[in-house]
Amino acid sequence: MKLRFRYPTSSPQGALIVFDLDDLLQKTSRTFALAIPLLPEPARNEVGVAYLLFRIADTFEDATKWPRSQRMDVLERYVEVIESKRGAEKISELCAKSPPIDHDGYLELLTKLPELFAELEKLSPTAREIVTRHAIRTTEGMSRVVARADEAGNLRLETKQDLKDYCYVVAGIVGELLTELFVAGTPSLSSQQQALNARMVAFGEGLQLVNILKDAASDATEGRVYLPSKLTLADVFAMAREDLQLGDEYVRALQTGGAPRGYLAFCGIALVLAWRALAVLEEQGAGKKVGRPDVMALFEKLQHALDAGTPLDCRALAS
Repeated sequence: MKLRFRYPTSSPQGALIVFDLDDLLQKTSRTFALAIPLLPEPARNEVGVAYLLFRIADTFEDATKWPRSQRMDVLERYVEVIESKRGAEKISELCAKSPPIDHDGYLELLTKLPELFAELEKLSPTAREIVTRHAIRTTEGMSRVVARADEAGNLRLETKQDLKDYCYVVAGIVGELLTELFVAGTPSLSSQQQALNARMVAFGEGLQLVNILKDAASDATEGRVYLPSKLTLADVFAMAREDLQLGDEYVRALQTGGAPRGYLAFCGIALVLAWRALAVLEEQGAGKKVGRPDVMALFEKLQHALDAGTPLDCRALAS
């Protein structure tokens, strides 16, 4: 079932604007387009809206057609829009006049910014506060990342701590956001709060490290070098494996706390695909990706494991 939200326009004919969350996810994401529809409502809508808000911030950070100063200015303005829920139209108009990036899906999302904020306002007060707070935090963090770049916007990370700081801003915060939304939506998970909190940042970091390894070549051509010069490739693979193992423990904590199947499927498919992608990269080299038939086979394996009700082992499922 697709998520479609309709907002009346000022047209005298009473025309409707259709804000199709599923369609935008398909055009702007990879794993999340597959994972978010697995969530139960209202988490599905909450996480979908949050993802798109984060995606916009990431688009401004990666705005290859804008200089550093413009990226920082728009990120600052975006924080103000998130805080006040006003001014989204002006950012959309700016992006239409001066596109920040060559990606049709991201540019379409930017044109739907006012509708996205209208949907944010329809979330429950608790979910709206969680999503808003973390969207501001990641946007402010991305602004600090951009500030480290040169005038043209080229960025090069140097140390392990640089890499961890970057991953926290773009993905560790996502782990924190998900945990808050999950616990708010399923009170029984409060029994596992300590276990979840201890692993939620690593869960996000591990997924991001796999993306960095996968996209290293294309990122470098656009002036973004996330693999630190002071780390070997083997070091980054080891970091990713350690984080993904903690991610597996995060999922089992959700399971122990009585999380709905959709929460487990959402986190599980992201981890299973990350484990497989890591293995493919190690075996076949940079740039190699998991093929669609393999993705669907892994999805089926995860569903069978969920049907069995045994403790999930995402690493084993990816083998």
